[in-house]
Amino acid sequence: MFRIIHTVGLSGLLLMVIIAWAGCDKTDRPQKISLEKRETIKKKTEQPGVKPLRVAVGGMITPREGFVYYREFLDYVEEKLGGKVEYIDKEKYDEINMLLKSGRIDLAFVCSGPYVDGHREFGMELLAAPQAYGETVYYSYFIVHKDSHIKSFKELRGKRFAFTDPLSNTGKLVPDYMLARMGETPDTFFGKYIFTYAHDKSIKAVAQGVVDGAAVDSLIWEYLNRTHPEYTSKTRTILKSPPYGIPPVAVRKGLAPELKKSLRQIFLNAHRDNKAIPVLRGMRIDKFVLIDDSAYGSIREMKAWVAGEQMKKKKAK
Repeated sequence: MFRIIHTVGLSGLLLMVIIAWAGCDKTDRPQKISLEKRETIKKKTEQPGVKPLRVAVGGMITPREGFVYYREFLDYVEEKLGGKVEYIDKEKYDEINMLLKSGRIDLAFVCSGPYVDGHREFGMELLAAPQAYGETVYYSYFIVHKDSHIKSFKELRGKRFAFTDPLSNTGKLVPDYMLARMGETPDTFFGKYIFTYAHDKSIKAVAQGVVDGAAVDSLIWEYLNRTHPEYTSKTRTILKSPPYGIPPVAVRKGLAPELKKSLRQIFLNAHRDNKAIPVLRGMRIDKFVLIDDSAYGSIREMKAWVAGEQMKKKKAK
């Protein structure tokens, strides 16, 4: 019997706690829009026959509160590109991948795990990657409450655990991989687990005692540690994973080569433009750089291992 608890199905008290987390308040979030009624970053006179660049933001290196800077950066892209940019508001990684696959969006900030999936399944292409805190890698931090007696991952057996998105690398794949190496799954190892769909929510869940542990994006934890230490100061890292390729900026397969070239130049040169520098600073990005697909090889290896173990278990039943 599965013991998974989805965010939407939490009991009343837990649901109230999660809704109360910072970044979940509707006043702090951008207005939802659908693909049928799109919203432009800036209202411009539409040029007949010219399609807008459609963009979604999924994998971010800041919590949701830093989203305003991503919107400002899209303003900047629109200005430099000289054409309209439309923002499509989708938070879940699988939704963004599906939109890229179908061609209904052109560009997205994606998490590393979904990039690997999208590259394999439908040819998602790398455009650029952020350099943050001097690196183009990030880590999975396994955290517990600072007062917890738990000192290792194995001591989380039977405890309450928070994942982020089901497709997240640091927030789901890494712990799944560690469990698979132990001959375990989330259902056999944890007492209960939830999906928060945001790394900052997982951090706050640990800080507030909603769960006993969580696996979170190091970039988000470091951001909060600088801006909201009242949460990170209540957590303790019991494990830091090996480095992984940082969440990149990707485009759909088949995007016009000239457009792709123009976009890449805008991203790569943004840190030299006085208009973009304060925006990048707010995004906690030093600059955008070129990155090779091989940077995500270790993520592919983890995915292959977990899939192989799952297949073995199915055959054994």
